[in-house]
Amino acid sequence: MRGDAVRFELASSTWGQEERDAVIEVLNGGTFTMGRQVREFEEAFAAHFGMRYAVMANSGSSANLIAVASLFYRKENPLRRGDEVIVPCISWSTTFHPLHQYGLKLKFVDVDIETLNYDMGELKKAVSKKTRMIAAVSILGNPCQFDEITALCDENDITLFEDNCESMGARFNGRYTGTFGLVNTFSTFFSHHISTMEGGFVLTGDKEIYNILKSLRNHGWTRDQDEDSPIFKRNGDDFYEAYRFILPGYNVRPGEMQGAVGKAQLKKLEGFLSIRRRNAAHFKSLFSGDKRFITQREVGESSWFSFTMIVDPASGIVRKDVLGKLKDAGIEHRIITGGNILRHDVIKYYDHEVTGSKNADIAHYNGFFIGNHPYDLRPKIDYLHETLKTV
Repeated sequence: MRGDAVRFELASSTWGQEERDAVIEVLNGGTFTMGRQVREFEEAFAAHFGMRYAVMANSGSSANLIAVASLFYRKENPLRRGDEVIVPCISWSTTFHPLHQYGLKLKFVDVDIETLNYDMGELKKAVSKKTRMIAAVSILGNPCQFDEITALCDENDITLFEDNCESMGARFNGRYTGTFGLVNTFSTFFSHHISTMEGGFVLTGDKEIYNILKSLRNHGWTRDQDEDSPIFKRNGDDFYEAYRFILPGYNVRPGEMQGAVGKAQLKKLEGFLSIRRRNAAHFKSLFSGDKRFITQREVGESSWFSFTMIVDPASGIVRKDVLGKLKDAGIEHRIITGGNILRHDVIKYYDHEVTGSKNADIAHYNGFFIGNHPYDLRPKIDYLHETLKTV
């Protein structure tokens, strides 16, 4: 759908001269694999969100992979194959895939049609004695109801895993999303709140998990471990220690260019968020009273990844007609996140059960989203509003 006719794009570059200079600095330095730039970005990222530890990976999906894996290798109360994890019906595919790949049983819970996050009543009913973990996903910038979710976890000794890949900079009760879980993941993909081309993060406050994450990211070896790492004991043979493998890990390291660009982007994040929120206020002023569409109700302070619109089933309007109008007008659009994962072919491979998906199906079959950007979109939002007037 991209081309000369596009008048309202889904995604756009957020890079300026600072990012280009950062790339050139790395090129001139001659060190391209993970090193000082990545380490400094990790330190700055952890500090920005008020967390103790940050581990960067080559994507948000890889961050999810090592975050899930880390919970299997902790010494106390590790996850085990067959354990039950509660997940929302709507999220990106790689929220779910690592859970399946590590042998967990997925229990799917419906979403609230307005927030697109967990239907809290359904989530509470879904918790059982078998539940070991809840995956909380703040959809497209909109925070989950973390007061209720954390209370539910505390009361039932459940681990909280937070997939915050779409919601960098969002806040619930003044606290950043992506800081409520034992492990919390972020994405720095091209279209996300800050971009390092490809990239992702895991934040944690747990030293053991931090060291497990670093090993899993880096071939499963001991290199880059803390001097007082709690996950292995060094021996006196430095020749052997340099290539000692302790976990069945991966190579999901980022490069120095990603780290250097990330440092420049992180300095701009709060400014980006301010503009996104101003755009969202304008969008809401035009569409919040429009009975044809269900738009996302903000919880806390959303970081407004995008603008979701669901054709109200009671309106008599067919989504296909709306999408046709958008296409003809050069307004890019797409499915909400990944839609309802239960309606994708991959579900046949999962060990899973479903407690309900009525609202997720409505979002899947009637919904779409329009892009938000860290520049003044108000004229384009006006154009969107004018385009949809005649639907």
